[in-house]
Parts: sequence; C-alpha cells; structure tokens
Amino acid sequence: MLSMVFAALGGTLIVWGGSWTAWLGAAICVQLRLICNLLDGMVAVEGGKSSAIGMLFNEFPDRVSDSLLLVPVGYAANLPWLGWLAALLAALTAYVRVFGGALGQRQDFRGVMAKQRRMAVLTVGLVAQAVEAAFSSSHWSLILACAVVAFGSLVTCWTRTLAIARRLATP
Repeated sequence: MLSMVFAALGGTLIVWGGSWTAWLGAAICVQLRLICNLLDGMVAVEGGKSSAIGMLFNEFPDRVSDSLLLVPVGYAANLPWLGWLAALLAALTAYVRVFGGALGQRQDFRGVMAKQRRMAVLTVGLVAQAVEAAFSSSHWSLILACAVVAFGSLVTCWTRTLAIARRLATP
C-alpha cells in the first residue's frame, strides 16, 4: 500500500513540479514505488507472511500506482489523452494476465512492457525531462516515454492474449 503513496507523490511532482528537481524527485518516487512492491513480495514469499487476501493487495495497489504516475505524465506533456491511454493499456496488461489465470492457465508475465519495464521507461523519461527542462520548455521526453509505455503495453496485451488463445486451442 505504501507504493501508492510514493506513486501519488510522484504524480503530484509531475503535475505541479515543472522544474528539473521535480522531474528527478518524481523519478525517485517511481523507483521507491518499485522497491515497496519488491519488498512486499519478498516478505510475503520468502518470509512466509502471505495471506488469503495477499494477492488482492499485491495487484490492486499496482494498478492504482500505474495510473497515479502515467495519467499525470500525459497532463504534464499537454497530451492528457496519452497519459490516460498509457494508464488504461498498462492496466489491461495485468487484466489479460489475470484473466488467463482465471481460465486455469499459469499467469503469463511475458511482454515488452511488463510493470518493471513500464517503470524503467517512465524513470528514464523523467530523468531525460529533467535534462530537457534545463534547455527548453518542451516536454518531448515525457511524450516519448508515455507513447513508448502505451505502445509497448498494447503489444504486451496482444502477445499475452495470443499466448492464452494458443494454449486454449491446444488439446
């Protein structure tokens, strides 16, 4: 749940920051969000502390955190629709994975834009925006990062859906 706090802080820095320090702060928040997620998984699995509702609290904060970071990037880049699209497609990647599991298949984490890669692209985009802000008032770094996340998430959805369909079609 703490990952959502870091995502909200990062999203706030993205929308209202506008300075190179805000972009770097947001990039740090993205990484802190991932560390929270990693530690949570390690405690649950390695520490034997998993619970019946653990999967719910593992998935739900990730979907919220993605949106708290990606939607503000679209607004900061003056392309709100792109942030919303990236957030929607990011959530859809998890939906396809979980839906495959609901069909009795193993959850498939394949694809070019799984969570870690989305956050890596976002982090690089935010750091690049910090550099870009020193020379220009443009937001090309944010636009590119958001577009890469959206397109990569679409490809990931397609890849996972095809894999599910193939497994369902195989007797």
